[in-house]
Amino acid sequence: MPNPAALDLSRPATELTADLVDIPSVSGAEDRLADEVYIALRGYAALEVERIGNVIIARTDFGRAHRIVLAGHLDTVPIAENVPSRIADGRLYGCGTSDMKSGLALQLRAAHLIGTGRWVPWVDLTWFFYDCEEVEASRNGLNRLSADRPQLFQADLAVLLEPTNGGVEGGCQGTMRAVINVTGQRAHSARSWLGVNAIHGAAPVLQRLADYTAREVEVDGLTYREGLNAVFVSGGVAANIIPDACSVTVNYRFAPDRDEARAEGHMREVFAGFELRITDSAPGARPGLDRPLVRRFVDAMGGRPEAKLGWTDVARFAALGIPAVNFGPGDPNLAHKVDESVDLAAIESAEAALVRFLRS
Repeated sequence: MPNPAALDLSRPATELTADLVDIPSVSGAEDRLADEVYIALRGYAALEVERIGNVIIARTDFGRAHRIVLAGHLDTVPIAENVPSRIADGRLYGCGTSDMKSGLALQLRAAHLIGTGRWVPWVDLTWFFYDCEEVEASRNGLNRLSADRPQLFQADLAVLLEPTNGGVEGGCQGTMRAVINVTGQRAHSARSWLGVNAIHGAAPVLQRLADYTAREVEVDGLTYREGLNAVFVSGGVAANIIPDACSVTVNYRFAPDRDEARAEGHMREVFAGFELRITDSAPGARPGLDRPLVRRFVDAMGGRPEAKLGWTDVARFAALGIPAVNFGPGDPNLAHKVDESVDLAAIESAEAALVRFLRS
């Protein structure tokens, strides 16, 4: 039997989700949750379990013809006084309930059911539980693992347990962040005509964003809506000084018909005349719905796939030639919100659907 741990994987997925939420795991501080997941999994004889930093890998080896990856990130965005979790009106509230500790609970429940011999899946499985998905791509645990241990990424399908309201979402948007720097000339605010106000100089940048019309693009039958938005503005020296520098950080979410080079070219076109520096970038992924195993998964989930409006690690798997989809009980529209929550019934139905697929 598994070693004693704070996480009891025999508990219903709804209760396990609450247990996961109650272990804070903001990006960069996933150590405790990684400890608990590792301890909970390593006692199952049917699973080969390994830990590399704060990435936990588990695998079966039943000699099946196909292998499927179930992947999910351990980290959350910063807590906003929404931990510990609470239940109200059939919903579980708390940081990470939708994004994506309810998905992690489904991964862990599948590992428990298989690890205890309740049933044997028709495919072999690999589980990835990884850190730092919610921050810059260079820190992403799955990114590090794919570079250091590419042999672990031999699979026929990857399922990311990201929030999708229990449906299947194909592909994902790419994401790119850039800093636009505006310079001025410092002066005393009592003699402002002797200076050049860099914050005022950033007004045209914000106006271009306000006037921007985002594309809606159909890719392989799914419609992706783009977005180009300011997410940070930084400037100012003191209350009596005309600022000589101002920066605007912009996030571009682009459809998977554009690669990173074309996305950067578009940003430079929009902000022509301004100094622009790319600070972070990750490619999108096309849906890949024409693959037989993807089609089988979509059919088993019983619904028409939708486009993933957001970036997920399906892009990382797609870059490795592995078709990947998003599927999880969380609500993507509630991710990162102070009142983030997940429907308890949705957790139960998503777990039942996943189990049916793995047993079929």
